[in-house]
Amino acid sequence: MHRPLDLRHVGSPGLRDLIELANTHNFDRVTEQVRNLRGCTSPVNLHGWTVTTDSTTKEVVRSYRSEDEPSGRLLTTCGNRRASRCPACSRVYAADTYHLIKAGLSGGKNVAETIRDHPRAFVTLTAPSFGPVHNRKTDSAGRTRPCGCGAHHDEDDPALGTPLDPAIYDYSGAVLWNAHAGQLWARFTTYLRRALAEHLGMTQKALNAALRVSFAKVAEYQKRGLVHFHAVIRFDGPDGHTTAPPAWGTFDALQVAVGMAVERVRLTVESDAIGERVLKWGDRFKVDRISALGDGELTDAKVAGYVAKYATKNAEGAGTVDRTLMCRPCAGRGYVRGPDGFHDRCTDCDGTGQAEPIKALPVQRHVRQMIRTAWDLGNLPEFADLKLWKWAHMLGFRGHFSSKSRAYSTTLGALRDVRRAWRLAQAEAVRARAGLRTTDETTLVTASSWTYLSSGYRPGEELLAAQVRHDIADTERRKSEGDPWL
Repeated sequence: MHRPLDLRHVGSPGLRDLIELANTHNFDRVTEQVRNLRGCTSPVNLHGWTVTTDSTTKEVVRSYRSEDEPSGRLLTTCGNRRASRCPACSRVYAADTYHLIKAGLSGGKNVAETIRDHPRAFVTLTAPSFGPVHNRKTDSAGRTRPCGCGAHHDEDDPALGTPLDPAIYDYSGAVLWNAHAGQLWARFTTYLRRALAEHLGMTQKALNAALRVSFAKVAEYQKRGLVHFHAVIRFDGPDGHTTAPPAWGTFDALQVAVGMAVERVRLTVESDAIGERVLKWGDRFKVDRISALGDGELTDAKVAGYVAKYATKNAEGAGTVDRTLMCRPCAGRGYVRGPDGFHDRCTDCDGTGQAEPIKALPVQRHVRQMIRTAWDLGNLPEFADLKLWKWAHMLGFRGHFSSKSRAYSTTLGALRDVRRAWRLAQAEAVRARAGLRTTDETTLVTASSWTYLSSGYRPGEELLAAQVRHDIADTERRKSEGDPWL
């Protein structure tokens, strides 16, 4: 007689769970689901069903139920863009961002290849100074110059970006600048068009009738905890990328207009508690020409690679944490903070609203002070709309990390649709080889219902996922080393 395996004495919970999975009716399907996630660290667990029918005959040609899975649920990738949270999904996001940016520079993805001849610039906009910080400057010969503190800092010195004198550093201004950086960018795009029209001696209406400005931008954190923006800006004709800009729409004109717009953008923030702040761009900005022939310092591929790399970073590059500090039960129940604390006391955070104490965070003093400043400013009614509690871990920044104008190039959604269509085509090919009925454009998904269950793996699945990650990393290493057997 077959006796069930006694798992009580098996070492780790992961190994015990893996043995349980191996004894299910279809362990191959368990491993297939995990492999299809390509190393995702926190997959989404779904329960539900979908039915595909022939739109003509109404015959059911394919159906799926998650309860038929060995584990009773469907695993899908989390899709998180942040490399600190999910390296696997962030690689996919970075690849999509790369193709989106590159299509807007050299064509493809339904974008005309003639845009290579359009004026294009790689623009960097920075934040102003809120107080002197430790830095590592170099002279024209590449030699390091002493910092304001008198020391020569190494590139990885943790003091870089921190204030020389924290007592006089304008933390309120720094946090509010981060919180309004998205609005400053929106005003910059408006002022850029106005400045261009002024520089060329024409009205905005005439400019818009002859030239279109397209752009894509991504945010990156500096070591001092402030964001700066990298942007690709391109001149097109009035009909977009399919038409060339007029002869007077040159890189030189774009360069001048950027400088004028940077100088003129202003945003005033007033508060009885901290006074008036005039927010603006920093004096240091760059406008670099993107090479059309591929032989310059900034080529299409290099710029697309830069932007894709920045798009998967988060505020942890500034030494902060990659999770919200807002108590989730408070946020979920809609608690509102008043002068005497939360109106309804939350037992999870004991009424503080903080998921974990700020003083206990494993961060530097400078970062902790920015987080604390963001949290304190969130108590002021005049800044309630900024939701600084929610974005305190981001040091106040609450904008989109990447964005683009509508006519710049394709979209991330379109790229995902292409990938989804390719996968469906691969699945149909497998069905055809197996002699099963395949679907075509006459089929239609008529019904589906899905419910979120949780996130993450079972302990045994986590072991399988770790092996998948190891195999992917090993393959990438062997590719980089030129392994002839790959």
